[in-house]
Amino acid sequence: MMAEVGASGPRLAELLALGRRLWDELEASTEPSSGAPAVQDKVRQGLDALQRAAVMVAQLELFSENEELEEVASADLKYMLLPALLGALTLKQVDLSRRREHLESAREHFLRFLKLCRNYGLGSFQLPPGVSGEEETGSPSAPRDPAQPNLVAMAVSRTAKIERYKQKKELENKLASMSSFVESGTADEDQIREFYILQIQKWIGTSLEEIESIDQELVILRSRDAARQASAGPRGPSRSARILMKPFILTRDAAQARVFGAGYPGLPTMTVDDWYEQRRRQGVVSSTHRVPGASDEELQKQQQETEEEEDDEEALQKARDWDDWKDTHPRGYGNRHNMG
Repeated sequence: MMAEVGASGPRLAELLALGRRLWDELEASTEPSSGAPAVQDKVRQGLDALQRAAVMVAQLELFSENEELEEVASADLKYMLLPALLGALTLKQVDLSRRREHLESAREHFLRFLKLCRNYGLGSFQLPPGVSGEEETGSPSAPRDPAQPNLVAMAVSRTAKIERYKQKKELENKLASMSSFVESGTADEDQIREFYILQIQKWIGTSLEEIESIDQELVILRSRDAARQASAGPRGPSRSARILMKPFILTRDAAQARVFGAGYPGLPTMTVDDWYEQRRRQGVVSSTHRVPGASDEELQKQQQETEEEEDDEEALQKARDWDDWKDTHPRGYGNRHNMG
């Protein structure tokens, strides 16, 4: 396997080194915005280099589910970091229209890395719930109210976070003390192997933290998308969308329409039947809205009763307003200002 890597090794090593260097520069960047063109250009370059390196690693079959960690060459261990680095750089993209896509892609990269590490026995950790049969801590047969917090799971999560933080600091200190030996080429094979394994363990903690953060953000984005779809659903016509009708004179029949039309050229005329037919075409009334057998006189009487009811309501409101005014203004209130 080392011979195959040796033949293509320089190119593969250069791609990984480029991706790592760009990642380090992005982490140390002082740019005020992650959406700055210079920042996003580095993100694209890093992703391109790491993706090409990942393709080469897959073609070379450097890692297998049927081998132990001892069987992996020390120089090949650093290529295990490719999925984690891809996930981290994917999160650096700032296209809001594709945010959900980027989150899901980054999550897949981190999970691929964690599964690879678990297959080789690197680190002691649990995959996120729902992944490869992983289940939440606690009894699966005990139903829980989703509105109530799972205190046991929260306590376990908090303890795990504290432990990961301590391990991360220890690993960073060890890596800082060993990096000079490895980068200068003075480290032996055992030191190189330990250095890469420590890097992998550090990224295990980072990947678990990132997946937890991604899952929280995905819940928010899915809820937002569901709310948008619900608000964009089918609705009835609003009041402003109703069809406005121009003024016209309602007549009993065509003969009366001709009479009124001659006297009032400024207003069109319309028979009762024409009016109902027009309203039916507009969808305001159904074809059965008009009472069967009702004469024109009865229809006009109904219309007059409706207008009288509206007038009665207006008169009633005026009477109520007058009573309210009298309650707050005594009799003769308006004449007191003229008293000498």
